[in-house]
Amino acid sequence: MRPRSLALLAGVLLTGALAAAPASAADGAGDQGFTIKDPRIAESSGLAASHLHPGIYWTHNDSGDGPYIYAVDSATGKTVARVTLSGVGTPRDVEAISIGPDNQIYVGDIGDNLDGSWPYVWIYRLPEPRKLVDQTVRATQYVVKYANGARNAESLVVHPKTGRVYIIDKKEDGGHLYEGPATLSPTGTNIFKPVAAVDLWATDAAFSPDGTQLAVRGYFGGIYYDWNGGKIKREGRLDVPLQKQGESITYSADGTKLMYGSEGADSPVQAQDVPGGSGKTSPSAGGGSATGSDGGSSPSAGAKVGAVAVGIAVLALFGLRRLRRPSARRH
Repeated sequence: MRPRSLALLAGVLLTGALAAAPASAADGAGDQGFTIKDPRIAESSGLAASHLHPGIYWTHNDSGDGPYIYAVDSATGKTVARVTLSGVGTPRDVEAISIGPDNQIYVGDIGDNLDGSWPYVWIYRLPEPRKLVDQTVRATQYVVKYANGARNAESLVVHPKTGRVYIIDKKEDGGHLYEGPATLSPTGTNIFKPVAAVDLWATDAAFSPDGTQLAVRGYFGGIYYDWNGGKIKREGRLDVPLQKQGESITYSADGTKLMYGSEGADSPVQAQDVPGGSGKTSPSAGGGSATGSDGGSSPSAGAKVGAVAVGIAVLALFGLRRLRRPSARRH
């Protein structure tokens, strides 16, 4: 999305606190965090861990770039491949990326900054390339409408077991999880229906690799849910790092970390341990690969406390509550 005035103001106030933290999100590479160094990626709005290439993360720009996705090497922060999507129209507002079964990449052209100006949005699907070189890949384009009218959205997730596609709309007072058809149709219109309330102003979401956990993030916080066969149950809050404009989230390929991205040039991708230890695809090698709260992926205690204090001040100033207590409201 393009920066909202609130997010911009919060980012300005947070700059001083974040500058006090180490220049890199972590001392290590890969799932310890990295910085996107490609100057072409100035508005990274979605993030997905590669299924075929360890340590590679797929991302894309917001509106105004073109039909491109980028493969970023988390060890260096450099782009190792730019993939051009053919067979689709001109993207309007690309906001999300997710990888489903059979190594299929789904790209969500689902943004609507006027919150209802587009009668339909699009999803693009393409196979994840086996070779990481600049190339053109033919994609399938799907037309999407919502059962209860047009809306803005920035979160698209594909269940890793069933392949079903879900969208979470973006509402300041909380949105909804929308479920797509069991199989998307490339020729007809795909109607997405609301199936559960999501208590967050959502900017992105991700499934754990085993499909049991759904993580949803916003600018100022996040929530994780037990997937529960689609009847989501709120489990707790995510320890979302304070970022200039927090836009993206994905699980690491092994399911032990949540990776948080932000828009802007030289944008950091920061790693946090997965809450509750869920989402792992296999036991940790050596019996404990995840870092603790004082591990390499966390900022220094002083910087973190300072950043949190500034964040609290921002929230208090505007009287906002990004995370709401679970409610019994109907959808």
